Amino acid sequence: MSWRFLPICLPLAIAAPLGALAQEGDATAGAIVFKKCAICHIAETDQNKIGPSLNGLFGRTAGTHPNFAYSPAMQQAGKDGLVWSETSLRDYLHDPKVKVKGTKMTFIGLKDDTEITNLIAYLKQYSK
Repeated sequence: MSWRFLPICLPLAIAAPLGALAQEGDATAGAIVFKKCAICHIAETDQNKIGPSLNGLFGRTAGTHPNFAYSPAMQQAGKDGLVWSETSLRDYLHDPKVKVKGTKMTFIGLKDDTEITNLIAYLKQYSK
């Protein structure tokens, strides 16, 4: 390798992993964001509160957690193929009533993408 490319390649080699870390989020910061959700939801255990448990959320079809009375809109979203992934949850967290029209969840959503990224990192700990 020619040394003249080192100033170009080195910053790229360092930036790529850092960019990947930025996408992952901070689960500790996400725990703080989750306090907004904890009034109705729990993630640490698989029990429902006012809202369904978020334990094991990723990969779950919307409206299907056992022993929870979902709105017809959320049940229909699941029947229509809504499965909770990082992308679908991000959309939902931005504006729940737009993602699932008729949901009974009263939360207005999170507008800060960093908060959502951190919240997703927090929830992923409980979906393994």
